[in-house]
Amino acid sequence: MGAGHDHGHSHGGPPPTSGTAAAAYKGRLRIALGITLTVLVAEIVGSALTGSLALIADAGHMATDAVGVSMALVAIHFANRPAGGRRTYGYARAEILAALLNCLLLLGVGGFILFEAVQRLVEPTEVPGGTTVLFGLVGVVANLVSLALLMRGQKESLNVRGAFLEVLSDALGSLAVVISALVIMATGWKQADPVASLLIGLMIVPRTVKLLREALDVLLEAAPKNVDMGEVRAHIMALPGVEDLHDLHVWTITSGMPVLSAHVVVDPQALDSAGHEKMLHDLQGCLGEHFDVEHCTFQLEPSGHAEHEARLCH
Repeated sequence: MGAGHDHGHSHGGPPPTSGTAAAAYKGRLRIALGITLTVLVAEIVGSALTGSLALIADAGHMATDAVGVSMALVAIHFANRPAGGRRTYGYARAEILAALLNCLLLLGVGGFILFEAVQRLVEPTEVPGGTTVLFGLVGVVANLVSLALLMRGQKESLNVRGAFLEVLSDALGSLAVVISALVIMATGWKQADPVASLLIGLMIVPRTVKLLREALDVLLEAAPKNVDMGEVRAHIMALPGVEDLHDLHVWTITSGMPVLSAHVVVDPQALDSAGHEKMLHDLQGCLGEHFDVEHCTFQLEPSGHAEHEARLCH
Protein backbone atom coordinates (compact mmCIF):
# COMPACT_ATOMS: atom_id res chain seq x y z
CA MET A 1 0.00 0.00 0.00
CA GLY A 2 1.71 3.10 -1.15
CA ALA A 3 4.65 1.05 -2.39
CA GLY A 4 6.46 2.72 -5.23
CA HIS A 5 4.96 6.15 -4.50
CA ASP A 6 7.14 8.88 -3.02
CA HIS A 7 4.18 10.32 -1.16
CA GLY A 8 3.20 7.02 0.46
CA HIS A 9 3.83 7.10 4.19
CA SER A 10 3.27 4.53 6.90
CA HIS A 11 2.37 6.01 10.26
CA GLY A 12 2.34 3.56 13.11
CA GLY A 13 2.98 0.33 11.16
CA PRO A 14 1.96 -3.04 12.51
CA PRO A 15 1.07 -2.80 16.17
CA PRO A 16 3.39 -4.49 18.61
CA THR A 17 2.15 -7.86 19.78
CA SER A 18 4.03 -7.79 23.08
CA GLY A 19 1.11 -6.43 25.09
CA THR A 20 -2.35 -7.54 24.04
CA ALA A 21 -5.32 -6.50 26.18
CA ALA A 22 -5.61 -10.00 27.66
CA ALA A 23 -1.95 -10.17 28.74
CA ALA A 24 -2.57 -8.00 31.80
CA TYR A 25 -5.00 -10.61 33.13
CA LYS A 26 -2.83 -13.70 32.77
CA GLY A 27 -2.26 -14.01 36.52
CA ARG A 28 -5.97 -13.68 37.28
CA LEU A 29 -6.80 -16.31 34.67
CA ARG A 30 -4.38 -18.69 36.38
CA ILE A 31 -6.09 -18.16 39.73
CA ALA A 32 -9.49 -18.67 38.11
CA LEU A 33 -8.22 -21.91 36.56
CA GLY A 34 -7.05 -23.18 39.96
CA ILE A 35 -10.45 -22.36 41.49
CA THR A 36 -12.27 -24.04 38.61
CA LEU A 37 -10.27 -27.26 38.93
CA THR A 38 -10.90 -27.36 42.69
CA VAL A 39 -14.67 -26.94 42.27
CA LEU A 40 -14.69 -29.47 39.42
CA VAL A 41 -13.28 -32.17 41.69
CA ALA A 42 -15.73 -31.22 44.47
CA GLU A 43 -18.75 -31.40 42.14
CA ILE A 44 -17.70 -34.74 40.67
CA VAL A 45 -17.56 -36.12 44.21
CA GLY A 46 -20.90 -34.47 44.99
CA SER A 47 -22.65 -35.83 41.91
CA ALA A 48 -21.36 -39.33 42.69
CA LEU A 49 -22.74 -39.10 46.23
CA THR A 50 -26.09 -37.53 45.39
CA GLY A 51 -26.88 -38.61 41.81
CA SER A 52 -27.82 -34.98 41.02
CA LEU A 53 -28.02 -34.23 37.29
CA ALA A 54 -27.69 -30.54 38.05
CA LEU A 55 -24.37 -31.22 39.78
CA ILE A 56 -23.26 -33.48 36.93
CA ALA A 57 -24.23 -30.77 34.44
CA ASP A 58 -22.35 -28.12 36.39
CA ALA A 59 -19.31 -30.40 36.78
CA GLY A 60 -19.30 -31.00 33.02
CA HIS A 61 -19.48 -27.28 32.46
CA MET A 62 -16.65 -26.79 34.95
CA ALA A 63 -14.55 -29.24 32.93
CA THR A 64 -15.06 -27.26 29.72
CA ASP A 65 -14.50 -24.08 31.73
CA ALA A 66 -11.08 -25.42 32.78
CA VAL A 67 -10.30 -26.26 29.16
CA GLY A 68 -11.53 -22.82 28.06
CA VAL A 69 -9.45 -20.90 30.60
CA SER A 70 -6.43 -23.06 29.72
CA MET A 71 -6.90 -22.22 26.04
CA ALA A 72 -7.14 -18.53 26.93
CA LEU A 73 -3.83 -18.74 28.79
CA VAL A 74 -2.11 -20.61 25.95
CA ALA A 75 -3.47 -18.07 23.47
CA ILE A 76 -2.12 -15.17 25.54
CA HIS A 77 1.30 -16.83 25.55
CA PHE A 78 1.40 -17.13 21.76
CA ALA A 79 -0.31 -13.79 21.09
CA ASN A 80 2.40 -11.93 22.96
CA ARG A 81 5.31 -13.52 21.16
CA PRO A 82 7.20 -11.03 18.98
CA ALA A 83 6.30 -10.62 15.32
CA GLY A 84 8.72 -11.77 12.68
CA GLY A 85 9.22 -13.44 9.32
CA ARG A 86 5.97 -13.89 7.42
CA ARG A 87 3.84 -13.34 10.54
CA THR A 88 4.11 -9.57 10.65
CA TYR A 89 1.48 -9.35 13.40
CA GLY A 90 2.88 -12.32 15.28
CA TYR A 91 0.28 -14.68 16.73
CA ALA A 92 -2.08 -11.99 18.02
CA ARG A 93 -5.09 -13.68 16.43
CA ALA A 94 -4.49 -16.74 18.65
CA GLU A 95 -6.63 -15.03 21.30
CA ILE A 96 -9.56 -14.70 18.90
CA LEU A 97 -9.22 -18.34 17.89
CA ALA A 98 -9.29 -19.29 21.58
CA ALA A 99 -12.48 -17.27 22.05
CA LEU A 100 -13.99 -19.05 19.04
CA LEU A 101 -13.07 -22.48 20.42
CA ASN A 102 -14.55 -21.46 23.78
CA CYS A 103 -17.81 -20.72 21.99
CA LEU A 104 -17.86 -24.18 20.42
CA LEU A 105 -17.19 -25.78 23.81
CA LEU A 106 -19.97 -23.79 25.46
CA LEU A 107 -22.47 -24.62 22.74
CA GLY A 108 -21.59 -28.31 22.95
CA VAL A 109 -21.99 -28.39 26.72
CA GLY A 110 -25.22 -26.41 26.54
CA GLY A 111 -26.68 -28.84 24.02
CA PHE A 112 -25.68 -31.88 26.09
CA ILE A 113 -27.18 -30.42 29.27
CA LEU A 114 -30.47 -29.64 27.52
CA PHE A 115 -30.67 -33.16 26.11
CA GLU A 116 -29.98 -34.81 29.47
CA ALA A 117 -32.41 -32.50 31.26
CA VAL A 118 -35.26 -33.49 28.95
CA GLN A 119 -34.45 -37.16 29.59
CA ARG A 120 -34.59 -36.60 33.37
CA LEU A 121 -37.87 -34.68 33.11
CA VAL A 122 -39.41 -37.80 31.63
CA GLU A 123 -37.77 -40.12 34.19
CA PRO A 124 -36.88 -38.13 37.34
CA THR A 125 -34.51 -39.63 39.90
CA GLU A 126 -34.04 -39.19 43.64
CA VAL A 127 -31.66 -36.35 44.58
CA PRO A 128 -30.51 -35.79 48.22
CA GLY A 129 -31.32 -32.12 48.68
CA GLY A 130 -29.09 -31.28 51.66
CA THR A 131 -25.87 -32.70 50.19
CA THR A 132 -26.59 -31.11 46.81
CA VAL A 133 -27.08 -27.69 48.45
CA LEU A 134 -23.69 -27.99 50.15
CA PHE A 135 -21.81 -28.76 46.93
CA GLY A 136 -23.79 -26.17 45.00
CA LEU A 137 -22.86 -23.43 47.49
CA VAL A 138 -19.18 -24.34 47.10
CA GLY A 139 -19.55 -23.73 43.36
CA VAL A 140 -21.39 -20.42 43.83
CA VAL A 141 -18.78 -18.95 46.18
CA ALA A 142 -15.81 -20.14 44.11
CA ASN A 143 -17.27 -18.82 40.86
CA LEU A 144 -18.07 -15.43 42.39
CA VAL A 145 -14.39 -15.08 43.31
CA SER A 146 -13.35 -15.94 39.73
CA LEU A 147 -15.94 -13.51 38.31
CA ALA A 148 -14.52 -10.70 40.45
CA LEU A 149 -11.03 -11.49 39.14
CA LEU A 150 -12.10 -11.38 35.48
CA MET A 151 -14.78 -8.65 35.59
CA ARG A 152 -12.58 -5.85 34.29
CA GLY A 153 -10.67 -7.93 31.76
CA GLN A 154 -13.80 -9.20 30.01
CA LYS A 155 -14.59 -5.64 28.94
CA GLU A 156 -11.23 -5.30 27.21
CA SER A 157 -10.58 -8.68 25.59
CA LEU A 158 -12.72 -11.24 23.74
CA ASN A 159 -10.32 -13.91 24.94
CA VAL A 160 -10.86 -13.00 28.60
CA ARG A 161 -14.59 -12.56 27.93
CA GLY A 162 -14.77 -16.14 26.72
CA ALA A 163 -13.29 -17.31 30.01
CA PHE A 164 -15.52 -14.89 31.93
CA LEU A 165 -18.67 -16.24 30.26
CA GLU A 166 -17.60 -19.76 31.11
CA VAL A 167 -17.28 -18.78 34.78
CA LEU A 168 -20.50 -16.74 34.72
CA SER A 169 -22.43 -19.69 33.35
CA ASP A 170 -20.86 -21.85 36.05
CA ALA A 171 -21.94 -19.39 38.75
CA LEU A 172 -25.51 -19.29 37.43
CA GLY A 173 -25.48 -23.07 37.12
CA SER A 174 -24.29 -23.55 40.69
CA LEU A 175 -27.00 -21.16 41.88
CA ALA A 176 -29.58 -23.17 39.94
CA VAL A 177 -28.28 -26.35 41.63
CA VAL A 178 -28.80 -24.80 45.07
CA ILE A 179 -32.28 -23.52 44.27
CA SER A 180 -33.40 -26.84 42.77
CA ALA A 181 -32.13 -28.75 45.81
CA LEU A 182 -33.96 -26.38 48.16
CA VAL A 183 -37.16 -26.85 46.15
CA ILE A 184 -36.80 -30.65 46.39
CA MET A 185 -36.25 -30.40 50.16
CA ALA A 186 -39.28 -28.15 50.60
CA THR A 187 -41.76 -29.77 48.21
CA GLY A 188 -40.40 -33.14 47.14
CA TRP A 189 -40.78 -32.12 43.48
CA LYS A 190 -38.12 -34.26 41.76
CA GLN A 191 -38.38 -32.40 38.44
CA ALA A 192 -36.74 -29.37 40.05
CA ASP A 193 -33.32 -30.89 39.37
CA PRO A 194 -33.71 -31.31 35.56
CA VAL A 195 -35.53 -27.96 35.36
CA ALA A 196 -32.46 -26.35 36.93
CA SER A 197 -30.34 -28.15 34.33
CA LEU A 198 -32.55 -26.74 31.55
CA LEU A 199 -32.02 -23.25 32.93
CA ILE A 200 -28.24 -23.79 32.99
CA GLY A 201 -28.29 -24.82 29.32
CA LEU A 202 -30.55 -21.92 28.30
CA MET A 203 -28.33 -19.41 30.09
CA ILE A 204 -25.24 -20.65 28.25
CA VAL A 205 -26.49 -20.36 24.67
CA PRO A 206 -27.42 -16.64 24.20
CA ARG A 207 -24.20 -15.29 25.69
CA THR A 208 -22.18 -17.79 23.70
CA VAL A 209 -23.84 -16.81 20.43
CA LYS A 210 -23.05 -13.15 21.12
CA LEU A 211 -19.38 -13.92 21.79
CA LEU A 212 -19.27 -16.13 18.69
CA ARG A 213 -20.61 -13.28 16.56
CA GLU A 214 -17.98 -10.87 17.91
CA ALA A 215 -15.14 -13.36 17.36
CA LEU A 216 -16.29 -13.98 13.78
CA ASP A 217 -16.44 -10.21 13.18
CA VAL A 218 -12.76 -9.98 14.10
CA LEU A 219 -11.81 -12.94 11.89
CA LEU A 220 -13.82 -11.46 8.99
CA GLU A 221 -12.05 -8.11 9.60
CA ALA A 222 -15.23 -6.16 10.22
CA ALA A 223 -14.86 -2.66 11.64
CA PRO A 224 -14.77 -2.62 15.48
CA LYS A 225 -18.26 -2.15 16.92
CA ASN A 226 -17.24 1.09 18.66
CA VAL A 227 -15.99 2.64 15.39
CA ASP A 228 -18.57 4.34 13.16
CA MET A 229 -17.13 4.29 9.64
CA GLY A 230 -19.29 7.26 8.60
CA GLU A 231 -17.92 9.34 11.46
CA VAL A 232 -14.34 8.30 10.68
CA ARG A 233 -14.79 9.39 7.07
CA ALA A 234 -16.43 12.66 8.14
CA HIS A 235 -13.63 13.51 10.58
CA ILE A 236 -10.91 12.84 8.01
CA MET A 237 -12.74 14.80 5.29
CA ALA A 238 -13.12 17.75 7.69
CA LEU A 239 -9.34 18.21 8.07
CA PRO A 240 -7.95 21.26 6.21
CA GLY A 241 -6.36 20.26 2.91
CA VAL A 242 -8.21 16.94 2.55
CA GLU A 243 -10.11 16.76 -0.75
CA ASP A 244 -11.21 13.13 -0.89
CA LEU A 245 -10.81 9.73 0.73
CA HIS A 246 -10.88 6.18 -0.61
CA ASP A 247 -9.81 2.64 0.36
CA LEU A 248 -10.71 3.30 3.98
CA HIS A 249 -10.40 0.11 6.05
CA VAL A 250 -10.66 -0.41 9.81
CA TRP A 251 -10.28 -3.84 11.37
CA THR A 252 -9.07 -5.55 14.53
CA ILE A 253 -6.04 -7.80 14.89
CA THR A 254 -7.08 -8.86 18.39
CA SER A 255 -8.92 -7.20 21.26
CA GLY A 256 -7.46 -3.79 22.00
CA MET A 257 -5.53 -3.68 18.71
CA PRO A 258 -7.61 -1.80 16.08
CA VAL A 259 -5.88 -0.92 12.80
CA LEU A 260 -6.76 1.59 10.07
CA SER A 261 -5.52 2.21 6.55
CA ALA A 262 -6.67 4.83 4.05
CA HIS A 263 -5.75 6.66 0.85
CA VAL A 264 -6.22 10.38 1.49
CA VAL A 265 -6.43 12.80 -1.44
CA VAL A 266 -5.01 16.17 -0.41
CA ASP A 267 -4.45 19.58 -1.90
CA PRO A 268 -1.15 19.36 -3.86
CA GLN A 269 0.09 22.46 -2.02
CA ALA A 270 -0.04 20.43 1.20
CA LEU A 271 2.35 17.81 -0.15
CA ASP A 272 5.58 19.73 0.34
CA SER A 273 7.84 18.47 3.13
CA ALA A 274 6.32 20.53 5.94
CA GLY A 275 2.74 20.11 4.76
CA HIS A 276 3.17 16.37 4.31
CA GLU A 277 4.33 15.89 7.90
CA LYS A 278 1.63 18.20 9.30
CA MET A 279 -1.08 16.33 7.42
CA LEU A 280 0.10 12.98 8.79
CA HIS A 281 0.25 14.46 12.28
CA ASP A 282 -3.31 15.81 11.96
CA LEU A 283 -4.64 12.52 10.60
CA GLN A 284 -2.99 10.49 13.34
CA GLY A 285 -4.23 12.89 16.03
CA CYS A 286 -7.76 12.83 14.63
CA LEU A 287 -8.02 9.05 14.67
CA GLY A 288 -6.25 8.55 17.98
CA GLU A 289 -8.23 11.22 19.82
CA HIS A 290 -11.74 10.58 18.51
CA PHE A 291 -11.77 6.86 17.76
CA ASP A 292 -8.97 5.29 19.83
CA VAL A 293 -7.29 3.95 16.68
CA GLU A 294 -3.58 4.54 17.13
CA HIS A 295 -2.14 2.13 14.54
CA CYS A 296 -2.81 3.81 11.22
CA THR A 297 -1.31 3.69 7.74
CA PHE A 298 -2.03 6.60 5.40
CA GLN A 299 -1.17 7.13 1.77
CA LEU A 300 -1.30 10.80 0.84
CA GLU A 301 -2.16 11.42 -2.80
CA PRO A 302 -2.56 14.48 -5.04
CA SER A 303 -5.83 14.93 -6.94
CA GLY A 304 -6.24 12.50 -9.84
CA HIS A 305 -3.75 9.97 -8.50
CA ALA A 306 -6.41 7.30 -7.89
CA GLU A 307 -7.02 7.06 -11.64
CA HIS A 308 -3.51 5.60 -12.06
CA GLU A 309 -3.88 2.97 -9.36
CA ALA A 310 -4.82 -0.66 -9.97
CA ARG A 311 -8.49 -1.46 -10.42
CA LEU A 312 -8.55 -3.09 -6.96
CA CYS A 313 -7.87 0.23 -5.30
CA HIS A 314 -11.02 1.91 -6.61
